[in-house]
Amino acid sequence: MSGLPNTSERSCDCLWLDRQEVLIASLRAQPLVVVLRSEYDHLEGSSSRASLFAVFEQLHLLGVRHVELAWSPHPGWMSLMREVQDCFAGLCLGAASISCPEALQSVAELGLAYAMTAYWDADLHQKAREMHQVLVPGVFTPTEIQQAYRSGCRLVKLFPASVLGLDYWRQLAGPMDSLPFVIAAGGLTVQDFVPWLNAGYDAVALGRDLFQQGQLDHALKACLKPPATTG
Repeated sequence: MSGLPNTSERSCDCLWLDRQEVLIASLRAQPLVVVLRSEYDHLEGSSSRASLFAVFEQLHLLGVRHVELAWSPHPGWMSLMREVQDCFAGLCLGAASISCPEALQSVAELGLAYAMTAYWDADLHQKAREMHQVLVPGVFTPTEIQQAYRSGCRLVKLFPASVLGLDYWRQLAGPMDSLPFVIAAGGLTVQDFVPWLNAGYDAVALGRDLFQQGQLDHALKACLKPPATTG
């Protein structure tokens, strides 16, 4: 019987896989992730967070579901995230730019639905798996995509997508047996949203280009329409 996972290990994997499927289902309903980054002042205390919370409010009122805030080692990041959770309980809140076990631990303590990395890190992925934490890995090459998928990742982030181009994923579909759910991220604008979905990407992440002088690009509203279905 040696070499077989015990009941506890199987239960852990089931929970971890189920949480990935929950996120995938949510992204199928609205295939958009908005990525925000906090400024130093936002991390220093509640009195300096008004501008960031105004952005969250705009997104919330528009109906955006999935919002990530980039992780920071600053001690104020945890309190900032807790304040966001209290004020915007309806958001599917995640953390971007996870790069170390300390960041992953912060995500777990906050109970965030998911987190993402910019690159494939097998050790960090294994740590997330042990913690039952959904960690969406950044991938770039076919090798990284397969490594992530074979390690149990049901969804990945293609990063930086703009460098790889619109047809990259479609070209992989032929030679590769199976591909995970993919979020295209990095260098994309609102105008890229529909073309990239039509090219076979499952969801799109948008960041700094969404905002001009603190105001959301009005074209974002069109991204929130339910995806077209064929029948």
